[in-house]
Amino acid sequence: MKLIKLDAIDSTNDFLKALSSQDELENFTTVTAENQTKGKGQMGGKWQSEIGKNLTMSVLVKDFLFDNEQVFNLSVAVSLAVSEVLKSLNIPDICIKWPNDILSYNKKLVGILIENTIKSDGRIVSVVGIGINVNQTDYTDLPNASSLAVISGKTFEKEEIAVLIVEKLKEKIELWKTSAALLWDDYFNSLFKKGVPMPFSNLDNKNFMGIIQGVSSVGKLQVLLEDDSVAEFEIKEVKMLY
Repeated sequence: MKLIKLDAIDSTNDFLKALSSQDELENFTTVTAENQTKGKGQMGGKWQSEIGKNLTMSVLVKDFLFDNEQVFNLSVAVSLAVSEVLKSLNIPDICIKWPNDILSYNKKLVGILIENTIKSDGRIVSVVGIGINVNQTDYTDLPNASSLAVISGKTFEKEEIAVLIVEKLKEKIELWKTSAALLWDDYFNSLFKKGVPMPFSNLDNKNFMGIIQGVSSVGKLQVLLEDDSVAEFEIKEVKMLY
């Protein structure tokens, strides 16, 4: 894989998107940064990270998505790839909080932001942003977050994790050609709080009880409500209260 290492950048996703628009980059080109000044989360949220302590990376993915209805497939593949790498590092109790946060012991370790661009010829080119809390240990202002170091009691080599993730992602994308249904099953089975009654909050800040049933093919969260109907929610339309 082609690895571009930066000391500081506003956003690795923005850097890689700009680079890919000007140059025919090889698939899975990866950018990492020690300091990201304007890291992005889902729906315009911010990704905060202590300088030099965590893994901030973006990966170019081409020739996988060919239809807008398929874009969540990449989220599934990335979530599973990152989850399996963390499990291989002996990080316990790994699960995927819809749509693609990775948790351990209910604490967020990983945020994923995928940005897709449709080219003039119809191709979909994706930039996969992955932020992993690796060696940071102070989460005073982020009570729902933790890191590999906090959970395992040891430090990690960030670049080695980046390489493992890209190799695992390549593996998942190749596997998708023959085993898409199996990968979707793995994703469903890894979902945080799946099948467990729990409180949610909607856009109007109204709380309600529901049970996560799964995720639709386009990435909507499917929740069984108290009246036995199943509602589907887009990202940011619903919040899990845990």
